[in-house]
Amino acid sequence: MNKLYIGNVSAEASEEDLESIFKQWKIPHSGSFLVKTGYAFVDCPDEKAAMRAIDVLSGKVELHGQVLEVEHSVPKRQRSCKLQIRNIPPHMQWEVLDGMLAQYGAVESCEQVNTETETAVVNVRYATRDQTRLAMEKLNGSMMENYALKVSYIPDETAAPEGPPTGGRRNFNARGPPRSGSPGLGARPKVQSDIPLRVLVPTQFVGAIIGKEGATIRNITKQTHSKIDIHRKENAGAAEKPITIHSTPEGCSNACRTIMDIMQKEAVDTKFTEEIPLKILAHNNFVGRLIGKEGRNLKKIEQDTGTKITISPLQDLTLYNPERTITIKGSIDACSRAEEEVMKKIRESYESDMAAMNLQSNLIPGLNLNALGLFPSGAPGMGPSMASVPPPGAHGGCSYGQGQPESETVHLFIPALAVGAIIGKQGQHIKQLSHFAGASIKIAPAEGMDAKQRMVIIVGPPEAQFKAQCRIFGKLKEENFFGPKEEVKLEAHIKVPSFAAGRVIGKGGKTVNELQNLTCAEVVVPRDQTPDENDQVIVKISGHFFACQLAQRKIQEILAQVRRQQQQQQQQQPKSPSGAQPPMQRRK
Repeated sequence: MNKLYIGNVSAEASEEDLESIFKQWKIPHSGSFLVKTGYAFVDCPDEKAAMRAIDVLSGKVELHGQVLEVEHSVPKRQRSCKLQIRNIPPHMQWEVLDGMLAQYGAVESCEQVNTETETAVVNVRYATRDQTRLAMEKLNGSMMENYALKVSYIPDETAAPEGPPTGGRRNFNARGPPRSGSPGLGARPKVQSDIPLRVLVPTQFVGAIIGKEGATIRNITKQTHSKIDIHRKENAGAAEKPITIHSTPEGCSNACRTIMDIMQKEAVDTKFTEEIPLKILAHNNFVGRLIGKEGRNLKKIEQDTGTKITISPLQDLTLYNPERTITIKGSIDACSRAEEEVMKKIRESYESDMAAMNLQSNLIPGLNLNALGLFPSGAPGMGPSMASVPPPGAHGGCSYGQGQPESETVHLFIPALAVGAIIGKQGQHIKQLSHFAGASIKIAPAEGMDAKQRMVIIVGPPEAQFKAQCRIFGKLKEENFFGPKEEVKLEAHIKVPSFAAGRVIGKGGKTVNELQNLTCAEVVVPRDQTPDENDQVIVKISGHFFACQLAQRKIQEILAQVRRQQQQQQQQQPKSPSGAQPPMQRRK
């Protein structure tokens, strides 16, 4: 993955010109430049140098009046399912990025790449080549919060050649043994053999862990059969540095135990008196299930291992920090046992998510969230090329960045027993959720002593609704209010003007039936409703998360059309002397 393609090269450019540019920007390269008409190739000594060349030069440096384009050089046979997306806004939330990527197919993995740039970089693997090709076409050059995304293929070593999965041409043997889990064996290639163990260590102990000329770290990797990355340049000046350990679960635990022993010895030698806890980094997606309902899973690990475990708050998460810090205090033996139990839970969650992702990709095939109007074009992070449907309440032809999407109110009904989990200890979870989603979230009082459901009132624009409702659905799953194989299905209510209810139903129920067929949600407009003081009636929507979201967006789209028609009629008719609104004309 260290060979680079340099595009948009002037016909006047020479090998010496390119050599000079790389030297000027202090980018190492191995071997000479292969200069062709309009493009060139060069090898870099490692991935870090290749990434630096892409970050520093691509789209930024001119040569003979032409701006160079630099990306990974990927042979056609390896242009399979892996993409690298660069120039992602630095403070973008993971949920928004995940939603954007999911428009084009089933995302099997999305891993952040450490770079020296302000913006973020991720490597993404899709389930099929067609999905990857579509994502490449749609995302490359698209705008996101005033940042133009840059997308390129990266080598996919597990890619199978197009055509029948045979063992080679006649009279030719396949090169080497077949890969474990390769397409040739009839199984989907694994994204990674295991979840790596990531730990935070005090910066002052990094030198001891590496050892003189790297001798100590080499010894650890050899003894534990692991690959260990110490991210020394990450977070310059920070008090702690992350270490990533790739190995079997046993290898990860053995390497972690050895690192803790080294830190303890170094602390004694340097007369460092503070306690050195074990800090594990885990993606936020897995933390809820690690904690368990009412914290039972975490409490059990604490009791079984004799440790004290705390987890960093939710509001610390950003695109650059999708991980929570799990701090374990106790003896080295106790911390080591706790690490094994914690990582066991995290690996189980990962495997469960992968299975669920494969199921979801089959459940709603080819789901294109933006084409169905899931996000408004004015929402943060969604450029004009990524949203073809006008936002609710927008005028026709409204372009990106004009005005803010209208606020919406949704009443989401959850099991009464789940209220405590949504609110959290001293209201912390609901506060964090509200801050994260950018929505007002309140729990309505119970309607009676025996009420089995409680109403969550969510007020905010479409993107905030998506994020808040997504997290509530996820929380109920994490807290085991639904079975492991049971899909979370909730009922949501939205209010619509009474005069627009007929438009939602359609002639002979045609529109509401089409809504149900399109979204897989149950949509009901109860008959004989008495409009409230604002002349509004309720529409009930039931289903899993995506079904509910699609139905909400489609109904809001219908309401937006009604509002536009009203405005057009008002503009065409003179105002009455009393200031009364003209009556709405019937559709013919």
